[in-house]
Amino acid sequence: MSEPFDIADHRLAAFLRGCRRHCAVCNSGGLFTRWFTLAERCPRCNLRFERIEGHWTGDLGINTIVSFGTLLIALIVGFLLSWPDPPGIGLALVAIAIAGITPLVFFPFSKTIWLAIDLILRPLEPGEVAPGYGPQRGERSTRPLT
Repeated sequence: MSEPFDIADHRLAAFLRGCRRHCAVCNSGGLFTRWFTLAERCPRCNLRFERIEGHWTGDLGINTIVSFGTLLIALIVGFLLSWPDPPGIGLALVAIAIAGITPLVFFPFSKTIWLAIDLILRPLEPGEVAPGYGPQRGERSTRPLT
């Protein structure tokens, strides 16, 4: 078997895996049983997706940031394209639609993106994944502490 994917050495790749709704550790897809239902563990590397209690707050934050960012961009573009007489009701309807749809569409992406960010900031612990995908219990870390 090849060397395990070391997220510390491949942060961008791990993040891009999350952006594709894939596992940041093993790049496995099919992590969702339905659009809003994330499996408890990765089917390939056995990573538990909710690594600590309260883990969901990170993906909620990412979803909020993306949703508000999308809303802000749409409103700015709407105002700039319709200046000097912006249509208040039209922009309000567009804003309501974006505010309602974006969080729903982005939901699964926010889950896997946050998982990737969490793994970048807090690397795998020994035994957190199946053998061959990361450090195992009883192994010593080869990465120096910095």
